[in-house]
Amino acid sequence: MTAETVTPPHFCAAHLLGSWDEHHPQRAFIELAGQNAPNRPDGTLVVARREEMTEFLRHPAVHATDGVNYHMGAQRPLIPLDLDGEAHRKYRKLLDPLFTPKRVARLEATIRARTNALIDVFADNGKAELMLGLCAPLPAHIFIDLLGLPTDDLPIFLEFKEAVVRPQGATVDEQQANMLAAGERTYDYLARVLDERRAGPPRDDLIGGFLTVEMDGGRLTDQEIIDICYLLVIAGLDTVTCSLSCMIAWFAEHPAERRRVLAGPELLGKAIEELMRYESPVPLGHRWVTEDIEVHGRHFPAGSKVEVVWAAANVDPDTFPDPLTVDFDRPHNAHVGFAAGPHRCLGSNLARLELRVALEEFHRRIPEYKITPGEDVVYTNYGVRAAIHLPITFPAG
Repeated sequence: MTAETVTPPHFCAAHLLGSWDEHHPQRAFIELAGQNAPNRPDGTLVVARREEMTEFLRHPAVHATDGVNYHMGAQRPLIPLDLDGEAHRKYRKLLDPLFTPKRVARLEATIRARTNALIDVFADNGKAELMLGLCAPLPAHIFIDLLGLPTDDLPIFLEFKEAVVRPQGATVDEQQANMLAAGERTYDYLARVLDERRAGPPRDDLIGGFLTVEMDGGRLTDQEIIDICYLLVIAGLDTVTCSLSCMIAWFAEHPAERRRVLAGPELLGKAIEELMRYESPVPLGHRWVTEDIEVHGRHFPAGSKVEVVWAAANVDPDTFPDPLTVDFDRPHNAHVGFAAGPHRCLGSNLARLELRVALEEFHRRIPEYKITPGEDVVYTNYGVRAAIHLPITFPAG
């Protein structure tokens, strides 16, 4: 992932504002949250205020898709992201127990070992490019292990993730075509994996669990398993990568706060929550309205596609006083960094565990670091917010 491969279209309503800044977009998100009934020039309605967002997402007429357009190059509804109502609840009932804090805690030793193995590669060098050296490979390795897929296939998934999260192309149609092509390759790959797994002995991993679990008195079909795994691969490979890169970049530029966390490790959990609020690595999502509704006195007509800007809600001054201050002691930090409503992030407990362990081990091994002199952190805010170029310098050894 390099700065040269990222296209910067106007990805959301805040991006259209004069206050937009790729390095520090928070002021633009505050401006958006302060607008009354914002919308994009094409007429797309925008929800940006925290209180309005909560009520909007809870409305039963607000759906994840319109039944035609699915997320991230999928040809069918991703399970459970693209489902609503009873179908969504049915699959969440199956999947939520796989990602409880107690269940994901079993992975802590593995995450710690993977983190240290990656740090070993650059710890004696005195410098590193952390997106490539730590932030991208760590969650990718963890999720490959979790699914029970071969590590050698990791490049396949990294290519797929990049193609659907940040599709390349000179036009929207070209980007959509490239995204759909990447999705098709992934469908084919997962179908081959399931054929091989059904022919082999049972294994204790997520795919093994999907092959044997019963729901409504029957087993999951291959198509259901593929549609679940398609979503999990994207979520597992990209969200933690982006969050970790933003957090390390922030700590590199704020040594006093970093040393405070080093001196009081109990603060790390609160620091992670506050940086999820401030950085909002997943800035927005989309929802569709299936009937005319009123939310906070605002009319949303049936058939509307609505841009829901989590990043704006996370700096809404009416909910978060002094939102531009990163405050590790902030009370009642009800951020929506993992989205909100029925489709709140399925893997948020795993993401929190990965972030905590990665930061613990990185700070234990490399407590003093800074952005390499003469270089800059390069951010993308398209699709997700990430420090795609994160060069640091630190005492060698």
